[in-house]
Amino acid sequence: MKNISILIFAVVLFLSSCKPAIEDPNYSKGEINPDRFLMIGGGHSAGYMDDALYNEGQLNSVANLIADQLKLVGLQQFNQPLVNPSSVGVGLTGLSAMYLNYKTDCKGVSSLSPVRIASSGDQSVFSDNLYSTTVPLGNYGIPGLKLMDVNSQNYATSNAFFARMASSLTTSVSSDATATNPTFFATFLGFEDVLEFAKSGGIQSLPDPADFQAEYTTLIQNLIANGAKGVIGIIPDVTEMPYFTTIPWNGLNLDSANNTTLNSVYNPIGYFFNLGANPFMIEDTSANIFGIRQILSSELLLLGLPLDSVKCYQMGVLFPLRDEFVLDNNEIAELRNKIEQYNAAIRSIANQYNLAVAETGAFVSNLKTGFIYNGVTVSAKFVSGGAYSLDGLHFNPRGNALLANEFIRAINNKYNSNIPELNAGAYRSILFPN
Repeated sequence: MKNISILIFAVVLFLSSCKPAIEDPNYSKGEINPDRFLMIGGGHSAGYMDDALYNEGQLNSVANLIADQLKLVGLQQFNQPLVNPSSVGVGLTGLSAMYLNYKTDCKGVSSLSPVRIASSGDQSVFSDNLYSTTVPLGNYGIPGLKLMDVNSQNYATSNAFFARMASSLTTSVSSDATATNPTFFATFLGFEDVLEFAKSGGIQSLPDPADFQAEYTTLIQNLIANGAKGVIGIIPDVTEMPYFTTIPWNGLNLDSANNTTLNSVYNPIGYFFNLGANPFMIEDTSANIFGIRQILSSELLLLGLPLDSVKCYQMGVLFPLRDEFVLDNNEIAELRNKIEQYNAAIRSIANQYNLAVAETGAFVSNLKTGFIYNGVTVSAKFVSGGAYSLDGLHFNPRGNALLANEFIRAINNKYNSNIPELNAGAYRSILFPN
């Protein structure tokens, strides 16, 4: 009798282990076919965060998080070009990922600040050859990928992050991605195009809106050629991100001695200073014969501003801030105007090809003012806001989960599906030192 019981138990155990996964009846794929999911985008899609591509970031990429939820309605597998888990990562400037730790400034004051994990990035990442036809890549999120380059042949020769996952050096992102024959896709493109202008202080150029629409149309036509449906993310206003909102325009704090000195220098040309907070001095060739003026409250300072030079070497005071560290009102207006035109093109394309639109711009705007998520305040405040990584432009895992939910909501609304949203509170934000 004992042997029979053991035999029955073994048979039941074997049969239960062979049962196929049963989808939750409350979930539904609706009108989409999630069998082969593909996402094309820049750093957010790739999982670039803390100014580098590294393994944990990739596992929490927007693309991978969306794929995790699609697995609940039929997606079987999702392949990413992963970096080794032990790697310190590598960024677009060749540096390693950042983490939060104590740093001593030029005045000897120690405070919490983003610091690099290592003195240099892991260049061995670029020795990888991860292209596969056996299990095709599903994540074509590529750090630095602009919409204007997505259809370019030979792109792998100019972007090492694509080279490590490309079929050849002469291919395009569009060609390799569409060769996977996706049944459903997401795109989040254009962010890197506008970011180049914004991070340069308005020095770099922005794409012509007509060219932007033509390039996006070509990509979408390729993606839907075999009947795939998809969702397109619009371009958020990058000026609402911590990289452009953290350093205050009036962060020049003066004591009595410095106040007297600066007034003696600048009063003759019409600029005045007071004790306490004051506007920084910036370069502006149109301002006067000296090509300098005080920054306005509506203008933005970039997080890339070398703060030690400001604190100890008179940058922004006797030596006005260079244009590369400032977005003035004209540049902000130009940037926002172009983003509006690009987003109009994206909406037009989505309407033409009956695709869903993820309102990523509204999400970023809501973060600027802050909102409550599951009882916790989330905002765009640098470090403490809970959404952005330490580069102030890309999200941390919690922020990526919230962004992925914008795509999931758009899919559900457009295609009558019921894909569950992520519990963003289960994902980490910034890790503080012990």
